[in-house]
Amino acid sequence: MPAPVCLIENAEEGLRTVESALDILRGIQQPVVVVAVVGLYRTGKSYLMNRLAGKQSGFALGSTLESKTKGIWMWCVPHPSKTGHTLLLLDTEGLGDVDKGDPKNDAWIFCLGVLLSSTLVYNSRGTIDYQAIEKLHYVAELTGSIRIKSEAGGDEEDCKFVRFFPSFVWAVRDFTLERKIDGRNVSEDEYLDFALKLKKGQSTKVMAYNQPRLCIRNFFPTRKCFTFPFPTIACNMEQLDPMAEADLFPDFHSVTGRFCSYIFAESRVKTVQGGHEVNGSRFSHLVKIYVDTIKSGSVPCLENAVVAMAEIENQSAVNKGFRLYEQGMGDFSKTFPMDVGTVSAEHQRLDAMATQEFLKNSFKDEGGKYMTQLAEKVSQLFEQLITQNMEASEMLCRKLLLDLYGPMAANIQQGTYAKAGGYEIYCRDRDAMVAKYRQHDKKGMKGEEVLEKFLQEKNAEATAILKADKALTEVQKEMAEAHEKTRVQEQKAKVEEQRLKDLQRALEDELRGQEEWVRHLEEKMEEEKKLQQEEWTRVLEGKLEEQKEMMEKWFKNKAEIMSQEIEQLKKEMQNNQEAKPGFFKECIMPIVTISADVLSKYLQYKQGAACP
Repeated sequence: MPAPVCLIENAEEGLRTVESALDILRGIQQPVVVVAVVGLYRTGKSYLMNRLAGKQSGFALGSTLESKTKGIWMWCVPHPSKTGHTLLLLDTEGLGDVDKGDPKNDAWIFCLGVLLSSTLVYNSRGTIDYQAIEKLHYVAELTGSIRIKSEAGGDEEDCKFVRFFPSFVWAVRDFTLERKIDGRNVSEDEYLDFALKLKKGQSTKVMAYNQPRLCIRNFFPTRKCFTFPFPTIACNMEQLDPMAEADLFPDFHSVTGRFCSYIFAESRVKTVQGGHEVNGSRFSHLVKIYVDTIKSGSVPCLENAVVAMAEIENQSAVNKGFRLYEQGMGDFSKTFPMDVGTVSAEHQRLDAMATQEFLKNSFKDEGGKYMTQLAEKVSQLFEQLITQNMEASEMLCRKLLLDLYGPMAANIQQGTYAKAGGYEIYCRDRDAMVAKYRQHDKKGMKGEEVLEKFLQEKNAEATAILKADKALTEVQKEMAEAHEKTRVQEQKAKVEEQRLKDLQRALEDELRGQEEWVRHLEEKMEEEKKLQQEEWTRVLEGKLEEQKEMMEKWFKNKAEIMSQEIEQLKKEMQNNQEAKPGFFKECIMPIVTISADVLSKYLQYKQGAACP
């Protein structure tokens, strides 16, 4: 895409998807890494998106107080560090635009940013203070705007949302303060953690203070912070678009570089419930499902969205797999007739290819419903093709027999067989004709059966020639008739033998096909089980890491308090040293020394080892 396009319009009648943008997404079969930026209007969100796209301009920055981005715009570019992936950037309409006067609209824009992204960038200006977090009240409203499960019931626990929500990055623009806490320099992430620190207590005021902070902690699996200084002296947002990087402050340029590097390295592929990766086509379904749900007045449900998307994608996967089989067998059928073995082998080959194509494009096929649907469609078409092959075989064999019988028909008309010894000549010519017929290797499945019918049709003719042959005695004629009956029975036996042989081959091939089908289904189920396990593991690891950090901070705080207490105790003891020198030296000082040694060793251990 050379430039961004509008994906979701914010029209007078509400939000609606743009079909041309959905068409672009439908053509993207690569996994998508979706980064969405949300935040108050006129805070430079579009600039960050342009930097991620690797372009100087693209998303409109605007130059007035009017918000330039309406609805949600998208820009799909090749991922700069993940080969075979697409970076899908979403620039959302600015929140709090006074021209709109519709806070519900802002809530849905924020909600869509959360639902659609794998990394959510919240862009703000100034500092992360009480007012900044209060403006992020949309986070606290997410539980009322999004449901995880379709069943109606009580409120869903906040911690469950972390499985499905994106990573959270807070970009603080025009940051001018020193990052210090209690006189100590802190990192950007420590600054964010401090801003999200909870107050103790159960009062209404404390709970109101804690709610948005709790939501940010509980909803998002990872949190990251970047503090951007002013880009240059007295720079307005409209000046950033045409400005060369060399004209920006080095610190601003450095933070922008770190921000982009982090997004490229840490942003995951967009997944849905169950850990299934989303490509452009699946993403187009998600967008339409969520927007249509909001437009209908309902609350978006993650489970329903995945089920609906799975139905669309799985049906499409069935169609793709079947088209592959249909086209392959259609080309193959042009060579009919073929023997059973050749037809069956080609069927098995194309059936396996169709199954692989289905598995490549399907997901969350509960109980193999759609895979069974594909198998049934393939089976129905195969039966039709078998019928076509038999009809083609019968037509070819009858024509072949008629062509080979032509000289014999001419002999009959000329009376060649209507004389003494004519029956022997007739049998010799007939045997030669049958031998030539059997030498033909493209007769297909109906070769022996058509021959049997043809010989039966000519049985009356042979009998008439036999009876008219005056060179044969009655006994010889009876023996010849018995021989003719034996020939008929032998031919019937060959037909039955061929039929059983074909049936046995078909059953063996079908059994192999069923075993292969079951194997593919089990592999798919195991793959989806693994994806779900990875989803749980990722969330668990995030929670354990957070717990580890909290415990380390607790131990560190406790250690610092103990160190201060010990130092205070030393001073008090030293003040009393002159009054009771013997007692201090002999009793108290060893205890203090031992405590200091223990604390020192503990702190050394904490610095060199992970928290248990």
